[in-house]
Amino acid sequence: MKPLQNDSVIPLYHQLKERLKHSIEQGEWQPGDQIPSENQLVNEYNVSRNTAKKAIEELVQDGLLYRKQGKGTFVAKPRLQQSLMGLYSFSKVFKEKGLTPKDILIEIREVRPTQEIIQELQISDDETVIEMKRLRCVEDDPYILESSFFPKSVIPDMSMLNKVGQISLYDFLEQELNIIIKRAIEAFEPVLIKSDESEYLETEEGRPALLLERTAYDTNGVPVEFCRSIVRGDRCRFYTELT
Repeated sequence: MKPLQNDSVIPLYHQLKERLKHSIEQGEWQPGDQIPSENQLVNEYNVSRNTAKKAIEELVQDGLLYRKQGKGTFVAKPRLQQSLMGLYSFSKVFKEKGLTPKDILIEIREVRPTQEIIQELQISDDETVIEMKRLRCVEDDPYILESSFFPKSVIPDMSMLNKVGQISLYDFLEQELNIIIKRAIEAFEPVLIKSDESEYLETEEGRPALLLERTAYDTNGVPVEFCRSIVRGDRCRFYTELT
């Protein structure tokens, strides 16, 4: 193996990062494989611990690696890429990519809405809403922590929502309640994962994520869902086309 170049203008950590990235891109390490530890990289490449740590940290930030506390660092699956050019459902997006979606229902409850939810759902201040909180996974890997809020007039019996996961939410609304989602407005904002969110998403607190807020409307233009999603930044990528 060719050693790293100490006299190069390219920092050692970047040289090491590119070596590790090459191993991933060439298929030497497959998704789910554990990479050498920082100590192993220090010995193998004759670099400092800080150099090894920074190289790994940048690959984690780039979404090529992920850490499991107490277990090590592993090769990540390729990021899910999704266009913003039209209305989409994560369940259907996963399936179209050849992935197996899995929803873990965390809780369904009746709650007092925030002012933001009141405004988005166009309900009165004294109304309560139904919250459905779930973890969106690909197989057993968590991608999205999501809370959907519905006016009580939309969900007459909140126990019906237990069916979501067996079918997509929008299919459920159409098949069970005859509500067709015609359009949606989404807003995106970069955020850092909070402590309670990190436990569900199985990642470190403070990791980059995307806050997605969506208001979905039926064919009459009535808002039927306000959704707040925390999307792992290392597992999803959104894009649009400008003309």
